[in-house]
Amino acid sequence: MLEQTRQNPDRTSTSAQSAARRLGTLWCDVMHDSPMWPIHGQYTCRSCGRSYPVPWASDGPAPAPARTLDARPIRIREAGVPSFRSAILPLAIFGLLVTVPLKAADEPVVDAASPAAMAFARYTVGLEQTRPWSLETVEIDASLPKLEKHGRLRAIRRLLPFGKPEYQVLEIAGDKTVRQQVIVRYLSAEVQAAAIPSSTVAISAANYKFHYKGAVINDGTLAYVFLITPRKKREGLIKGELWLDGETGAVVRESGFLVKKPSIFVKRVDVVKETTLCDGNAEERTTHLSVDTRLVGRAELTIHERPVADPEPASPQSIAGR
Repeated sequence: MLEQTRQNPDRTSTSAQSAARRLGTLWCDVMHDSPMWPIHGQYTCRSCGRSYPVPWASDGPAPAPARTLDARPIRIREAGVPSFRSAILPLAIFGLLVTVPLKAADEPVVDAASPAAMAFARYTVGLEQTRPWSLETVEIDASLPKLEKHGRLRAIRRLLPFGKPEYQVLEIAGDKTVRQQVIVRYLSAEVQAAAIPSSTVAISAANYKFHYKGAVINDGTLAYVFLITPRKKREGLIKGELWLDGETGAVVRESGFLVKKPSIFVKRVDVVKETTLCDGNAEERTTHLSVDTRLVGRAELTIHERPVADPEPASPQSIAGR
């Protein structure tokens, strides 16, 4: 009885070792593809050191290896024939190269024969033709509702070479905290934004995905509404809606929130920009900003912009010192 008890663990251990060897051989056959040159009818894997007989050797049967790996027949991979992994991997990479360009082409935004599609096409063409006003009046009304503080600014904004804005202050009034911490910060952010290429933040197919939502009446005229979602979470991009004029395809409203917060002190930025059209051209823009901060609560700004003729020259005044 004692002798039989000793033999059972030995048989169990032998079976486990045999199973482990078969598993190791299978893993080598699938995952390793680095055979060494056959020597003495033996064929060695460079990765794990396992030896295999060379079935096409013509000088008689291959000698048995010094250590028998398994008594079961082993499936041999001939030299020069790629393994499963080496054969599939290039095909998979080729498949990725083939399908990547196809992913960039999204489903049509809207039925090509619909009026909404025509408005969207006009909008897309207009992206290449739209130019910012080189000279405009800017009126900013800002407030910190939690602190019950208000401020106001009127200025002339000129676009210098490379799109950098320059402000000529006409009037600035109200609480100093609002002037310094809200209005001046907004103008500084505008200057920094001017250094960013417009193509990276434009509401275009390169930066956004579009989904047609429906039609609405805006100030007595028909407008088509599209949901916009940034393709990447990047500064200056919003998630929300884009309204296009039904006749010209010009933007009449943009609304949403910034997908990437500009600072750790800012919890959320909501923006609504409305454009008044005259004969298909922008006559006035009104932007509403709501910035939810961690320090002073919500900051609200309303910015009115209108194009103007070149006024009489006047020396620009410093905003920061007011």
